[in-house]
Amino acid sequence: MKLRRVLLVLLLVTGFYLLTQHLWPAGTVAALVQRYVPASASMAESSVVSTNGPLGTFDLNVANAQPAYDAEEQNNIAVYKRVTPSVVNITTTTVAYDFFYGAVPQQGQGSGFILDKQGHILTNNHVIGDNARSVEVQLADKHKYKATVVGVDKTHDLALLQINAPNLQPVELADSRALQVGQKVFAIGNPFGLSGTMTRGIISAIRSVRGPTGNAIDNAIQTDAAINPGNSGGPLMNSRGQVIGINTMIASNNGADQSAGIGFAIPISTARAVLDDFSKYGHVRRPSLSILPLEIGPDFAEQAGLSADYGVLIQRVLPGGAAEKAGLKGGTQRLAWGNTPVMLGGDLIVAIDGQEITNVQDISSVMNSHKAGDVVTVTIFRGRRRSDVKVTLGEANSDQQV
Repeated sequence: MKLRRVLLVLLLVTGFYLLTQHLWPAGTVAALVQRYVPASASMAESSVVSTNGPLGTFDLNVANAQPAYDAEEQNNIAVYKRVTPSVVNITTTTVAYDFFYGAVPQQGQGSGFILDKQGHILTNNHVIGDNARSVEVQLADKHKYKATVVGVDKTHDLALLQINAPNLQPVELADSRALQVGQKVFAIGNPFGLSGTMTRGIISAIRSVRGPTGNAIDNAIQTDAAINPGNSGGPLMNSRGQVIGINTMIASNNGADQSAGIGFAIPISTARAVLDDFSKYGHVRRPSLSILPLEIGPDFAEQAGLSADYGVLIQRVLPGGAAEKAGLKGGTQRLAWGNTPVMLGGDLIVAIDGQEITNVQDISSVMNSHKAGDVVTVTIFRGRRRSDVKVTLGEANSDQQV
């Protein structure tokens, strides 16, 4: 009798197995179990915890263990842990004067990141400003240090600081010359003074824009990663936590001083060229034609009788500069254009190395891709005659010249 019962049980189990494996759709049994069997009984992932109080009883379904992070979350956490110790909060103090000429200290904040164990820190020039009385750097461990301004490059909106601190953790710099739209990026900084804040997004575009002080940023990295006031000077990183840019500004939404999903970063390749000049020469050797320029348009060109209705007119060539050495000519005849005195008779620049020049910004863009000592071909109109002139670029010694 016992043997017959055992055979009957085996027969039923085998039949149930065949039925579920061959006749029911995949996952049906699991769905039935999930529907009719409590999670605590099937998976033991959570349990009910009851609490009693004046408002009654609360039965809370509480997880028994922290769920495992997925691959994307693990990468986010790894980038944050790796880079955060290298990101600093920068506080500058300037002095303004009130109506009664009383000194009023004012503070500004921004971000930066550690370049080496010698304490060099890279940030934006507009973070420290032109009249900072003191610059203080706070590390991720909350220790604060007085910083020395080692060098500034207003043209590229970059500044190099240095602090004397132990056990510094430098960032790793990537190559930003082959970035692709769609790459994942991370930003870490101190937006609104909230230190150690990380946001993420993608590279939305690579384009040239004007910086917060009107400077040209060639091949600026546009991103939808949230960037807000206080992020300036902080790192923009790829998915491996390597720095590809310096967060610099946001697109303003009707003057609103907050992220609109359009932020811009200076490519790290530009910064590396600036750092190389700081290291070799102690300052940035910005290439220059050594001219004082005037942008012209169709109305001016027609009144002045110029041979082209676009370009940059040379007002004056600076003595001993690149343009003078190459034989370019400045103006000789004074003319009042509105309330502005201008000089006519100089060469009209319409192209450099085959790139059309319509304004001073175009010349600055060309200069950003060269260094002092490079030779460029400048296309000019001298009167009605068009010609090409070889110019060996010099070194700029004024913010007003190009």
